[in-house]
Amino acid sequence: MEADIKHGTINQKAASKSGSINEQPAEAAAGLKTVKVKARKFGWRDNIGYMTGDLGNCFILGLVNSFLMIYLTNSVGLAGAVVGTMFLIGKFIDAFSDVTIGRLTDTSKLTKYGRFIPWIRKYRWFFGIATIFLFMPFVNKLSMTWRIIYIFVFYVAWGIFLSCVNIPYGSLASAISGDPDDRAQLSTFRSIGSAIGGASTGFVIPLVVYTTLANGQKVVSGTRFFLTSIVCVLLAWISYHFTVSMPTERVQVAKAEKVPLRKVLESLGKNKALLALIFTDLFIVINQILSGTTTTYLFSDYFHNSAAMSVALLFTYGSVLLLSPFATWMIKHWGKKEISIISLSFSVVMYLFMYFMHFTNPWIYLIFMFLATVGYSFFNLMVWAFITDVIDYHQYVTGYREDGTIYAVNSFARKCGQALAGGIGGYMLTWIGYKSSVAGGAAQSMAVINRIYGLANLLPAALLFIAVCILTFAYPLSKKKIHEVDDKLAKINKQNEK
Repeated sequence: MEADIKHGTINQKAASKSGSINEQPAEAAAGLKTVKVKARKFGWRDNIGYMTGDLGNCFILGLVNSFLMIYLTNSVGLAGAVVGTMFLIGKFIDAFSDVTIGRLTDTSKLTKYGRFIPWIRKYRWFFGIATIFLFMPFVNKLSMTWRIIYIFVFYVAWGIFLSCVNIPYGSLASAISGDPDDRAQLSTFRSIGSAIGGASTGFVIPLVVYTTLANGQKVVSGTRFFLTSIVCVLLAWISYHFTVSMPTERVQVAKAEKVPLRKVLESLGKNKALLALIFTDLFIVINQILSGTTTTYLFSDYFHNSAAMSVALLFTYGSVLLLSPFATWMIKHWGKKEISIISLSFSVVMYLFMYFMHFTNPWIYLIFMFLATVGYSFFNLMVWAFITDVIDYHQYVTGYREDGTIYAVNSFARKCGQALAGGIGGYMLTWIGYKSSVAGGAAQSMAVINRIYGLANLLPAALLFIAVCILTFAYPLSKKKIHEVDDKLAKINKQNEK
């Protein structure tokens, strides 16, 4: 894989001062050397290897993102506002660690495995161990102060190690292939891996973490959560093994000189597509995290049906699998931006319909919830291809190639969204009067139960509507514009290879 490497220096020119797509593009980035790797052609090994990376991620993220709050409120006994504050602070710390790790990966030296795979190879172990420590069953025996300190410390550590794995993993797509069609395949396979991991955890975990009290009421079990975390981590480690052994980093860029952080930050402001994607993704992620959280409370306290909860969380991820065979075809015919606007608008309509109908039968509700998740799942399916477009657009308007930093900046926004979602979810539980307990089983009033239903439907409708507006009016990369950028970059790169 690492044999027969040829080096060619790219001629450098100053970055374009114009951020407009209709202006002349910047021709090259400062201090770069392209490294051509003679390797097998892009194929199934790359797709499968990249897919298993997010499969591993979601074995852990499906556990933590959807179930950590209900574990902390109903098993550890923390108040919703306390959990929300910890999530808010922890995620903001995590967001800044994303940017730090992005810069470190961009400036790290190339190895025989490339630039990004070594990071995943090393830090997957620390990420898994931190996950297990979050669910240690003895925590609810500590004093309330020490419970809060313990969970906060390991939640922050968990987030930092997530950055050390996920930022290099996300950046890896642009290194596996430079072909836009190959990258679209990688985005689709990544989303398939995410859907399989998320659907598996969403479906199975509610079936195994609850115990039944003498009065027949089901409550969460701290011991079962601990054992579940071990299983999820083991599955993640197995998945990461394929990620670090199957794909090949073909697009390698050795940097003879570091671009000053000040110039990198200045260049980010010129990338209108990045800024629009950041804010679109921000609201999509807030919706995704809050939907996972409110769904657990909705089916636990409003519908009182853990089996339906499993199906609901399965739908949330399974809809991605339904769309994946058609994603490439739809993109070629209509474009990522265009299809995303239509599908997100459909989700808004579905959530408003569910709110006004006020369903009491969980199985009827699931039908319309499935339709709503299908609507916003297309954006989740293709978001990684959106990012590779933005990376190319960044090189087009600035002349800099900063794959890890661009991915990290978008990830920063996603983590801010997760932080806000964690805070919003916790504070809203307290605001509506939700009662926490150490062993679960606290009775909720009818007013609180109805408010949970309202949150589960009105919040997604509002958040997705904002995302539609941003994508429609601020994101510049329509299907036509993307082809224009790709064509011009291809000409520039061909000239630089001479």
